[in-house]
Amino acid sequence: MQFKLEVVQRYQAEGIGFKSLGRLYGIDGAMVKRWIHLYQAHGESGLVKKFTGYGVEEKLAILQRMWDEEWSYTQTIAAFNIRSMASLRSWERCYHSGGIEALKPRARGRPKKMPESLPPDTQRSTDDETRTREELLAEVNHLRMEVAYLKKLRALVQQQRPVRTSPRKKRK
Repeated sequence: MQFKLEVVQRYQAEGIGFKSLGRLYGIDGAMVKRWIHLYQAHGESGLVKKFTGYGVEEKLAILQRMWDEEWSYTQTIAAFNIRSMASLRSWERCYHSGGIEALKPRARGRPKKMPESLPPDTQRSTDDETRTREELLAEVNHLRMEVAYLKKLRALVQQQRPVRTSPRKKRK
């Protein structure tokens, strides 16, 4: 914060342009401009780091005010003390593509692969005498395919194993 305050005070004292002042300090002129607008709107508290989340209604109110007043992104983030212009752009893009629903926060992290609770299986009778002939034939065909698959798999594994030419050594 001290660095930002120094840059802003130098701007006010010497009247140097944004870009020139940015070059002197090795930062982007747009950043200097943003700091100056924040300082003018909020004082020293505008230069302090801020970690605030915004609700859906708040985001919509900010966007609506920006559109009504025909403010630029820079003017809007300065007026509402928003730290990132990218956030404001993202809110606007989301609103135009998906409406108010798109402004709602999304779940963070990796999505779960499996549902928390499995749907209940349909009740199948395991008693062979009550099952129809078609059900029994379908199960027989399924089991035949499974056996054929396992035989093929075993044959492939046997082909991939190296053939031993020397007998194994016994451990003592």
